[in-house]
Amino acid sequence: MTSSFRVGLTGGIASGKTTVANLFGALGVTIVDTDVLAREVVAPGSPLLARIAGHFGAGVIAADGSLDRRALRDRIFADEAERRWLESQTHPAIRELTDSRSAAAPGPYVIVAIPLLVETRGQDRFSRVLVVDCAPELQLARLQARDGMTRAAAERMLGAQASREERLAAADDVIYNDGDIAHLRDQVESLHNRYMATARAQSENARI
Repeated sequence: MTSSFRVGLTGGIASGKTTVANLFGALGVTIVDTDVLAREVVAPGSPLLARIAGHFGAGVIAADGSLDRRALRDRIFADEAERRWLESQTHPAIRELTDSRSAAAPGPYVIVAIPLLVETRGQDRFSRVLVVDCAPELQLARLQARDGMTRAAAERMLGAQASREERLAAADDVIYNDGDIAHLRDQVESLHNRYMATARAQSENARI
């Protein structure tokens, strides 16, 4: 059985999305990670990479023929119009690949990990939106420890994303990542059971 029940997994940076996705994966759920897909669509030799190089110039291509993400990031963060152009090229390609991978996924449901789900207003494309949440101070501490950045830099990075309130307003379900891994696993298993039941009921109704 392929999956028509799709859960969009999102959350702020350093909230614990990857850990949560891995816990669902350990239960046998297919995880479609859009960060991975974002790299696939601009792989060396791809039409999209050629289009990006044609627009920005050879300076955004690394010596090995891959996309130089740091050079490209410097370009688009300095120019809002350029960032929007890039998004107009990459987002449809990522969305198309997301849909095809989701449709081919086995099992009653699939988790699609999308860091910027709320920012791109993609909630309507999913059966449920699952937000991983934690206190802002904890999020800042994790980001500083993970990436070795200053508090000011971490605050700027968080400020560039949707607010905690915006994400929670978009959520159908919330996992609170403010305790230990056992607490996190319990929440994942509870939601997994609920998603399995809902997806199977949806599938049965579709056959009636």
